[in-house]
Amino acid sequence: MRSARDTLAVAACICLLGVGAAGCSTTQEKAAAQKAKSEHILKARAERQKAKKRAKAKHQKHHDKQKGKQ
Repeated sequence: MRSARDTLAVAACICLLGVGAAGCSTTQEKAAAQKAKSEHILKARAERQKAKKRAKAKHQKHHDKQKGKQ
């Protein structure tokens, strides 16, 4: 027969394992959220650079037309 202390020790170990497993899923969720945030930041950056290139090309085209008229 097991004593009350042994039963409590086993229960405590099971609780610790449960908390550890929950901590892992929380860490994985945080990592997934961070990855999504990073992807969003990189996508937004790429869009800004693309818009900047379009604006620069448009400006250059207008500038070239102005030069041709002189």
